[in-house]
Amino acid sequence: MQRRGKRRTPFNVARPDRFQIRSAEDVRRVRQEVQVRAMKLGFRAVDQTKLVTAASEIARNTLDHGQGGTVDMEFVERNGQFGISLTFEDRGPGIADIAEAMEDGFTTSTGFGLGLPGAKRLVHEFRIQSETGRGTKVVLVRWS
Repeated sequence: MQRRGKRRTPFNVARPDRFQIRSAEDVRRVRQEVQVRAMKLGFRAVDQTKLVTAASEIARNTLDHGQGGTVDMEFVERNGQFGISLTFEDRGPGIADIAEAMEDGFTTSTGFGLGLPGAKRLVHEFRIQSETGRGTKVVLVRWS
């Protein structure tokens, strides 16, 4: 069931919840927390899966490449439409070439992850900022 138009939400759209990402268990917790929030907001199963998959990829990158960090999860509203915003931040080595990292097939490991471009395709909004030696910030937004 897809909801359209203005509606009221019982969620506070102004206060994010922050979670640490310092271990594989934290990555699992991020996936679970995103799933719970997407269900509460009424996301269809396919939309839940897309958001959880994107969040899992970026959480794993935060741990593996950013040496850990945080994610802020919050319900957001724009013009009567509700969604979930996830802001991942780390203080790792940063990404030297964002354009290259956003190319399909680019990898810094031997894994078969979606990478940044795969995560971008799974959400409605994707923003990335990175500075070599200072860290990376990735924002994902998916609307219900």
